[in-house]
Amino acid sequence: MVKLTKRSLLGGVPLMGAWGAVAGAGFAASKATAAADGDACQPKPPVRYDLPVAKGPFQPTPESLKTYQAPDWFRDAKFGIWSHWGPQAVPRVGDWYARNLYIPGHFHNTHHVKTYGQPSKFGYKDIIPLWKAEKFDPEGLMDLYAAAGAKYFVSMGVHHDNFDLWKSKHHKWNAVAMGPKRDIVGEWAAAARKRGLRFGVSEHLGASHNWFHPSHLYNQTWPENGVAYDGADPQYADLYHPAHNEPYRGTADTWYTKDPAFHQIWYNRIQDLIDSYEPDLLYSDGGLPFGVVGRSLVAHMYNKSVARAGRNEAVYNGKDFGSGEFYKEAFVQDVERGVLKGINPYPWQTCTSNGDWFYSDGFKYKTSTEVIHMLCDIVSKNGNLLMNVVQYPDGSLPPESQTLLADLSAWMKVNGEAIHGTRPWTQFGEGPTEAAEGAFQEGTAYTAQDIRFTTRGKTLYAISLGKPEGRLAIQALGKNAKQARQVKQVRLLGTSKPCRLQQEAGALVIKVPQGASPMANAFEITFRG
Repeated sequence: MVKLTKRSLLGGVPLMGAWGAVAGAGFAASKATAAADGDACQPKPPVRYDLPVAKGPFQPTPESLKTYQAPDWFRDAKFGIWSHWGPQAVPRVGDWYARNLYIPGHFHNTHHVKTYGQPSKFGYKDIIPLWKAEKFDPEGLMDLYAAAGAKYFVSMGVHHDNFDLWKSKHHKWNAVAMGPKRDIVGEWAAAARKRGLRFGVSEHLGASHNWFHPSHLYNQTWPENGVAYDGADPQYADLYHPAHNEPYRGTADTWYTKDPAFHQIWYNRIQDLIDSYEPDLLYSDGGLPFGVVGRSLVAHMYNKSVARAGRNEAVYNGKDFGSGEFYKEAFVQDVERGVLKGINPYPWQTCTSNGDWFYSDGFKYKTSTEVIHMLCDIVSKNGNLLMNVVQYPDGSLPPESQTLLADLSAWMKVNGEAIHGTRPWTQFGEGPTEAAEGAFQEGTAYTAQDIRFTTRGKTLYAISLGKPEGRLAIQALGKNAKQARQVKQVRLLGTSKPCRLQQEAGALVIKVPQGASPMANAFEITFRG
């Protein structure tokens, strides 16, 4: 993993003032890119970042941020819903459209040329006005999300497409000024808080600079071979970024730009997002960006939370991808479309989607059973599940998302007590199946013999990831098990009568009553003494 240390970021120049501007070596903002392509031995004029940080206990150093403790609300929540939604849903072909439409040979480029024309004449800037969000109903949607068991909600703030979904003070390309002409973040925040849900925002802006590089290239097909794309037009540099030679090459070290001018832009806009909406959670799509710049933003967010609540109630989600900085003690680790192995000592989070990240026609959706199994496995390992529920471009829900929410609502009404507010047991589970460790490792198929454990006070919950037929044997509760205790009673959640049981040497054997769920079943277990 590549880490940006204070010394490597600032060229050996020490920080000058923890709470004000931070001085460091680098290039003057207006000359950063040009100098980067020149002689590395040339003198480098100093650049000063302007990084105002709210007063409080946290400073923008690893040592200070590592004193962080995840708040109880996050540890209790277990399940959140994410709206990963914006203009890139308009073409209805999935994630990363704003980048891929400029890449010849990619199916997004083929779709774009066929549907809209050549990117030299009709580019991403022309997709944005097509996003009208005509059926966007945050109040109605939030009712469904709360009923489905979500205890926090996360709004997209800005994706890699460099389009802000709030009333941005620093960027004209925003949803209030164009497209739907609505404050998407603000409306989501009001709806979530009205229902008692914690509110978060996601920022993918950090990677935008390099990610958007293909928009600066040119057509490579006849008859427009060599004609520049619209991203190369200087009048749109505020959307596509100024011309540079720093593309994302599919590697962690090229995910974030080294241009300090963009670091300052990132800080200004994400600080505006934090100050305007006071989110409980901020998610970055990568490691903590830009060294001291990113650390200053997190310290600012934490200190603002302390000032509001008397203690830090804020959560920062970062990824251990090798891009940027990663401190397991300083924030909550996010694992994209995957899980950690075993019970992690620190609270963590899986982020995933029931379909593609942005709406895509014909995409294979997760089943409700798959989502519930993921949730139970993650919670048993001290994690949370943040689930993007796919929306149509107009803001309404496709049938697959509606089905998922209805199934989650029914299942959570019965089994939610085995999820919300729980903590891990001495082992996360047992059975023949364990999910592969790490990001992008989804698709594990579980059986009814796969059991995941959670606890609440003195009560243990054993969740069978399927419908046991007749009887269920739990080896961890046998008389000869390591943590052997005498079982007093077992009850299948959703039923009123205790289950018949036999605590044998090798397992606790439970007679499964009628009415068990075909998806997953939580058994409430109490002990004697």
